[in-house]
Amino acid sequence: MLNLERLRTLDALARHGSVSGAAEGLHITTSAVSQQMSKLEREVGQQLLAKNGRGVRLTDAGRLLADHAARILSQVELAQSDLEAQRGQVVGELRLAAFPTAARGLFPGALAGLRSAHPGLRISSSEMEPESAVLAVIRGDYDLAVVLDWYNKPLPMPDGLVKASIVDDTADVAMPATHRHAHRSEVDLEDFADDDWVTWGESEFCHEWLMHTLRSKGIEPRVAHRAEEHPTQLALVGAGLGVCVAPRLGRGPIPEGVRTVPVRQSVSRHIYAVWRADADRRPSIRAAVEALKSAAVKAV
Repeated sequence: MLNLERLRTLDALARHGSVSGAAEGLHITTSAVSQQMSKLEREVGQQLLAKNGRGVRLTDAGRLLADHAARILSQVELAQSDLEAQRGQVVGELRLAAFPTAARGLFPGALAGLRSAHPGLRISSSEMEPESAVLAVIRGDYDLAVVLDWYNKPLPMPDGLVKASIVDDTADVAMPATHRHAHRSEVDLEDFADDDWVTWGESEFCHEWLMHTLRSKGIEPRVAHRAEEHPTQLALVGAGLGVCVAPRLGRGPIPEGVRTVPVRQSVSRHIYAVWRADADRRPSIRAAVEALKSAAVKAV
């Protein structure tokens, strides 16, 4: 009889491509991964891993069994989902991920509400950028992720996921209080064609959105500073070092010396939750979505 946890380890190795990646995804040590794989090889009587430089690769037998493991684990997920749905109780473990401003703006209220309403539910959460979070849900490392689209740039979404809208989050332009447009009630992005921009990391989805949006308006943006967190971006703006787009969710207090002004043609991002289709009937997923929606009403 094949051991389910060892199959889960093999599946994680196939998905992550390394022992360290599998260990991180399963929240166990690399030694535990190696031990599970050694036991699985003895169990099936075939070599499943081979050395590949400093790492490992799956053998033909390993790839064959990994394909079966993925299907078996998907069926187990469906069975667990159906059992939870039949029992109608919000119990078990729920692993959540969200991009930083959603984690800051939504998770405290939503997760506290879940814990209070459903004491039998064990919840863990992590900050994660949207594209990485989607992949983590597909891999099974997380049960649900809070991600975003910008109004004019959708986030690529693989098959096999279900999603639910949480909230639309409006963004303003943040500028130094001494800026020439700081007195206005509305601005256009084109008004900042000659300004330095404070933006996100180069490979981040939000940075790519900003570059795409400005260039579509005939502006070649002059990026002067990059910062992962919005409070850091606003601090740089307050020092007179540029302007930035400032979403309202999770924004916190505006620093002294910064003025935020709405954009005439609304700039917004659509925030939603995603989870695997084979977990769609889990009451814990539904409860989490409702808790996120309730938290969003208070946060935006």
